[in-house]
Amino acid sequence: MIGSSDTGPDDAMQTPVSIHLAQPQDVASIAAMSRDLIEHGLGWSWTPQRVRQSLADAQSNVVVAQEAGGSVCGFGIMRYRDDDAHLLLLAVQPAQGRRGIGTALVVWLEKVALTAGLDRIALEARVSNAAARAFYGRLGYVEAQVLPFRAKFAGDDKDLGAEFDDMAAHLVKLVFEEAALR
Repeated sequence: MIGSSDTGPDDAMQTPVSIHLAQPQDVASIAAMSRDLIEHGLGWSWTPQRVRQSLADAQSNVVVAQEAGGSVCGFGIMRYRDDDAHLLLLAVQPAQGRRGIGTALVVWLEKVALTAGLDRIALEARVSNAAARAFYGRLGYVEAQVLPFRAKFAGDDKDLGAEFDDMAAHLVKLVFEEAALR
């Protein structure tokens, strides 16, 4: 698995939370957070089985933010392809928001992509989710295009055929440019 170390870059976080690769015992929490915080109104596609598959997939990383007491307060799932990476999911428990946890998760995953020699990361966010779009914008992601939102199995490109009354913003970041500036 890419970036299989259990310690990762957490320099963007200013909170007592550990960022590390997810373990099998984290699957239920990740799936529930996806259902409740990301997939609301879409139907639940990131079930525990699907999260387990990503955990076992050598082309993906599933990373969690975990409080000292052991509860998962955030997670990210990124798939690595030949030429780029795709941030499939990212969520932080609302009670833990604005503490740098989301930023720390993204930075951890970006550094893995950069270490793997990938220079581009893509993601999608609902156009109606202004907070997410602003968050990614602060991290250097730019909107490449806006398309009608269609439910898909993220990373599989299998269209579920359901259109919603929202649009999807496709955002990208060229991480090699940022690394060259450091």
